[in-house]
Amino acid sequence: MKRHITPDTSASPRVPAAPAAGGPDAPAGPRAWLPGFLLLALIWGASFLFIEVAIRELHPVYVTLFRVAAGALTVLVVLKATGGRLPRDLRTWGHMTFVGVFGVAIPFTLFGYGEQHVSSVLAGIWNATTPLVALPLAVLVYRTERLTARRLVGMVLGFAGVLLVLGVWRGVGGSALVGQLLCFGAAVCYGVIIGYQRRYLTGVPGGSVAVPAGNLITATVLLAVVAPFVAGPPPAPGDLSLPVVASVLALGALGTGLAFVLHFRVITVAGASTGASVTYLLPVVATLLGVLVLGEHIDWNQPVGGVVVLLGVAISQGMVTARRRAAAVPG
Repeated sequence: MKRHITPDTSASPRVPAAPAAGGPDAPAGPRAWLPGFLLLALIWGASFLFIEVAIRELHPVYVTLFRVAAGALTVLVVLKATGGRLPRDLRTWGHMTFVGVFGVAIPFTLFGYGEQHVSSVLAGIWNATTPLVALPLAVLVYRTERLTARRLVGMVLGFAGVLLVLGVWRGVGGSALVGQLLCFGAAVCYGVIIGYQRRYLTGVPGGSVAVPAGNLITATVLLAVVAPFVAGPPPAPGDLSLPVVASVLALGALGTGLAFVLHFRVITVAGASTGASVTYLLPVVATLLGVLVLGEHIDWNQPVGGVVVLLGVAISQGMVTARRRAAAVPG
């Protein structure tokens, strides 16, 4: 998944201050973060499977609404338990509303619509293109990054991977192309929001929990207003099968709520570089679950193109250097 916000691999939370010794986020020993890291990759990677199951009986807009509402409740519980509070100034709420719309409501819904036409495997692969979108925006729009030769090579390689995933030599068109473009549109939204949050929502007191909570609240309110006009009245709970109900709850409480808490823990203990590298496992998890659980068929070019995309992302982000820095972080 998705992501989320949300926590979504594509928009990591602000790096928090170092935890107090003995606190709940304090390092417990070498690689104490690893179990949470692997669980996070499993949860986010499985989100695409849950979406695929949920849209069998629910309109994509309602899948997103129920997911975001459950995620908001989960993060609010975390906020309360940690003694935090929501921001009070209107300017911050304005920025959180923008993120709630373009970083949560729209991309989550686009993935739902997209998976009506393509497999959960392809959706997971397209999610991995987010850094390739975020980088040129950071260079040209937000001006928070510089374009280097390494980053340019990574972007070109990543774009070649996108063409490989699409299978352009076969010709493109039809509903499958529509589905892939919808999933890529979701990744574009994530790429826009990464730089936006970094520019306008860093430095908010308690922002590592309070800002995602605000994002999810605004997205929930928007979706609750829009959903009946787009998808008609919501279905009665008794009309939904158990797998669909379980998938929606998993998307919300796990893929949008618990996943954020785990991501926060990994970043606190092991550093931002390690926390960001979870993105590289999501297509692997999505592919395994899509093929083994849902029995989805994939063409050879899709996983190969996904690997090329991930290689391009790794080069553009300098993951070799990043991993060396992360290895020096206690934990």
